[in-house]
Amino acid sequence: MKLQSLIDRTTKSQNMTVAVAAAEDEEVIDAVAMALDRHFGKFVLYGDREQILQLLKQKNYANSDNIQIVHANSAVQAAELAVRAVHSNEAGVLMKGNVPTAALLKAVLNKEYGLRIGKVLSHVAVFEIPGYDRLIIVTDAAMNVSPDLEQKAQIIANAVAVAHAIGIETPKVAPLAAVEIVNPSMPATVDAAALAMMQKRGQIKGCVIDGPLALDNAVSPKAAKHKRIDSEVAGKADILLVPDIEAGNMLYKSLVYFANAKVGAIIAGAKAPIVLTSRADSAESKLYSLALAVCSASK
Repeated sequence: MKLQSLIDRTTKSQNMTVAVAAAEDEEVIDAVAMALDRHFGKFVLYGDREQILQLLKQKNYANSDNIQIVHANSAVQAAELAVRAVHSNEAGVLMKGNVPTAALLKAVLNKEYGLRIGKVLSHVAVFEIPGYDRLIIVTDAAMNVSPDLEQKAQIIANAVAVAHAIGIETPKVAPLAAVEIVNPSMPATVDAAALAMMQKRGQIKGCVIDGPLALDNAVSPKAAKHKRIDSEVAGKADILLVPDIEAGNMLYKSLVYFANAKVGAIIAGAKAPIVLTSRADSAESKLYSLALAVCSASK
């Protein structure tokens, strides 16, 4: 499976509206233009009207029927307006533009008009890795610093929902650790074993979980066989649950910079998917993230 498959799915969701907070950003407008070229849906761009118009003119999209511009006097106001639009169901996806992440998340978590629905918000990244025959999902590399067992269960649930949305019916989940055996002095191994038991008892649904597993045994059938690990997940994992944000961040960036992987990522667990890419991300990565968000929202 390729990330292109997400774009193919997204073209069937032409009624989806994406609210972009502080859209006066060249990379963001590039991604919007690429999305419109592929008939993703409609965009409401919040921010400085003149700057946004100027960028759209450069892409020949200033007069598009699928774009609406709503002027905002600041990035903070743009974030609030975009979040309010999703809260009131005027849009089905929220996208971060040229606004600090903290400002956008403050609006997302606002008790009056925010998007929180009682769940843990978590980062879900879908990678297309050269040499692999399937997409690999990594969670959580950007939101939860050191999640406890209950939070990890919710992080898995968020990732499983995304996996279902992109066509993985029963994703195989590997809670990662440094070793494959439970060691009381290594909390990640204890949590991994507990999560596997929770899934077997029906407390976590829609997936298969086995752990603890080291990274090699999670994704390589050869490594799993060598270690004599026989399970439905070992060597065939679809979802990699990292123990904390440091491990997730390093794995994420290792895949991008060492393995030349392509990636799309969203924040899941809110009322609607949130595209929370960084300024360093390419327009292509933002496009894949948009496609992932629209697929998740449509599901």
